[in-house]
Amino acid sequence: MVGGTRGDGSSRLGGVLSGLAVAAGCLLFLGGFVWGALVYRPYTVPTDSMVPTVNVGDRVLAERIDGGDVRRGDVVVFRDGLWGDLPMIKRVVGVGGDEIACCGESGRLTVNGQEIDEPYLRASGPAAQDFTARVPEGNLFLLGDDRRTSLDSRSHLEQEGNGSVPRSAVDARVDAVAWPLGGGSVERPAAFAALPGGVSQAGPIRWMLAAVVTGTLLIAGGAAYGPVAERIAAGRRRRGEAAGAA
Repeated sequence: MVGGTRGDGSSRLGGVLSGLAVAAGCLLFLGGFVWGALVYRPYTVPTDSMVPTVNVGDRVLAERIDGGDVRRGDVVVFRDGLWGDLPMIKRVVGVGGDEIACCGESGRLTVNGQEIDEPYLRASGPAAQDFTARVPEGNLFLLGDDRRTSLDSRSHLEQEGNGSVPRSAVDARVDAVAWPLGGGSVERPAAFAALPGGVSQAGPIRWMLAAVVTGTLLIAGGAAYGPVAERIAAGRRRRGEAAGAA
């Protein structure tokens, strides 16, 4: 009888723990998705101007931010009437007060005379055709990663702002490629880190994904406890019956 009571207590404890695991898993799983919905917006990349960082048709997750939080190197989603007033995705290479030029002695883009290593560019050779632009305060200078095909700030140099757009035009900052799967995160370029203001910090997408994955594992583990425990108990009963018969 004592043994049976001990077994029943163990079973009840296991059931309580499995229920708690499922409950905690549901909170983490749903919380991760709610967190993501509040912080991120999905966008579909409309052109190939940002290849190879993101490709046309890719589905990206962009963190909702204020334009004042944008740093050099960020890939941003913005909307500006002079550019067609449609959501566009480009990389910020200059902020207010910067002088952007191409090209330096090695064919690289320069920011305030400092050459920028841009490993994310699609093609080898010069980073762009020759140009020079000074960015007004409160504005951003934007280029595509495929400099051969991108219609970006270089195409608007003759317009007000020397091709730049106001910080207020920015809606979000791209953090990761959600589709196709395995697209990965969009990293901040190290070359811009040495400039005043540095680069932005990564968004919370890794923590969000960790919450979803952990929640999934807890739900699966908690749900599996019942069948596994029953199978183990049944095995013990059979061994006990066999021992008694012997």
